[in-house]
Amino acid sequence: MLYAFGFERIGVVVGDLYLVDPSLPAGREGPERGIRLEVRMFERGDAGGSLYKAWPITLERPLWRADLLESVSSPPGSLDRAHYHPSFNGWGPVDDVFTPELSADPVGWLADRLARPDALLAEAGLGPDEVGPHDVADLHAAHPDIMRAVRQLIDTAAGGLRARPPEWEQLESARISWL
Repeated sequence: MLYAFGFERIGVVVGDLYLVDPSLPAGREGPERGIRLEVRMFERGDAGGSLYKAWPITLERPLWRADLLESVSSPPGSLDRAHYHPSFNGWGPVDDVFTPELSADPVGWLADRLARPDALLAEAGLGPDEVGPHDVADLHAAHPDIMRAVRQLIDTAAGGLRARPPEWEQLESARISWL
């Protein structure tokens, strides 16, 4: 499942996730499940000259990401591999950041970050002129709804209802299933 919260120029997408990456470092090998939350640029397209046509909306480049993940072999709900990416280089994350605060309380840590969107966007390297005039306030106001979606997805992933292995899990190359 994927939720999208769009504002003027930025938005948040959050969905369940199952990862199989054969190149993870020692201690992090094996499949992972959980949720991924990304703050992204949103782009509104041209409605084709009519006010009544649907406007295309594109989820563009990622700005900041939190991966609240756990090893599939760990107890459900442990989120023992939770980390975040404070910035991106194009479409790729710059670093995996593990912090004691994030490891101790992944959901609380994420709620705190989303409650301070101006600091989150500054950490991502985004200036105030790169977002819509109401984006920070709108993201702050949507914080409770976003966190409800996060908690629901974590619960369904931990219960095995989401973030399940894809049919093609046996393939040897890195794979991702987000939905």
